[in-house]
Amino acid sequence: MATNSIGPLSEAVLPAGIRSRIVENVNGLQMHILETGETPGSAGTILLLHGFPELAFCWRRIMPLLADHGYHVIAPDQRGYGRTTPKPVSYSDAVEPYSTVNLAGDMVALLGALGLNQVDAVIGHDFGSLVAGTCALVRPDLFRRLVLLGTPFVGAPALGARLGAAPADDPIHAALLTLPTPRRHYLLYYAGPEANGDMWNCPQGVSDMLRGYYHQKSADWPNNHPRPLEGSSAEQLARLPFYYVMPADQTMAEIAAASMPSKGQIERCVWLSEADLAVVAGEFARTGFQGGMQWYRSAMRGDMARGLALFAGRQVECPTLFVAGEGDWAAFQAAGAIDAMSARLAREPITPHFLAGAGHWLQQEQPVMLADMLVAFLTALDQS
Repeated sequence: MATNSIGPLSEAVLPAGIRSRIVENVNGLQMHILETGETPGSAGTILLLHGFPELAFCWRRIMPLLADHGYHVIAPDQRGYGRTTPKPVSYSDAVEPYSTVNLAGDMVALLGALGLNQVDAVIGHDFGSLVAGTCALVRPDLFRRLVLLGTPFVGAPALGARLGAAPADDPIHAALLTLPTPRRHYLLYYAGPEANGDMWNCPQGVSDMLRGYYHQKSADWPNNHPRPLEGSSAEQLARLPFYYVMPADQTMAEIAAASMPSKGQIERCVWLSEADLAVVAGEFARTGFQGGMQWYRSAMRGDMARGLALFAGRQVECPTLFVAGEGDWAAFQAAGAIDAMSARLAREPITPHFLAGAGHWLQQEQPVMLADMLVAFLTALDQS
């Protein structure tokens, strides 16, 4: 196996106590991880899984808070991202390694490479929520608790359920194009051949593109007032913000540019300093976004549904928590997903929790409130 060509992150960009290293032999990868806390942690180990377009670094504000409670905390750059995949991925590269089941396999392999027999909790955000949910579903012996942040995970299908058409072939995409203002779903856009170039080579540059993208999905953007959809029709989906259901003639970089915060707003943004944004933007400027977009390609062609069909009828066995920001549309972008998750994902019903003052990036926007909620969830179970 070739040596990772980029190496760990510099200590100079990391908060005190967070360490960066490369772990060998992780399902064919040399995986970059951040970690903090003692090994082993007196309270156990927590595994944090990021989404798109994020990195292990995007857990930096909450990791020390969890370590203060005695946890050993691990956050990897997942397959396709950052220093785990330090060179650009091409649209022509194989999609199979990016299936949700294989991404969960990466986490199983990571535990093995670290010599861990289990983790006390796997916590996933955004697309990482689906990976975390899959980990808990298929390996309950390794993942003792599950926390889903922002994006609901509905789990495996019922026994006897038939696979439908691949999401990319859903008639909703044609219906969206017939609206008075033609729209296209961001999932289809991310799965297409143009999205990576649109965002990587955008006129404003990667840093400003990410600043606008993060801002418009946060509680700082005044237009985020999420509410449940009344179905999955094109008209209902058109209620979603442009960053989810896009004007058909716009790129995501153009949508981000339209929501670029002012200089004053940037200076007041305590959860994403210019220095921290520079770290994230520097990674994506080097790699592009296609590694993360391969996840969307896999899901849109039906790989996730086929993979989870192997576990049809199975429920998550471990205690499960779902938390979203009060300003996060992700919780409602798929009509009925929260209700389906709450009712049938786990053996016990799941009560959704919504965090005040947070949008989609709740672990960055409100790390203290979220850490308190996570620790309360974990310690209550330890004491029961």
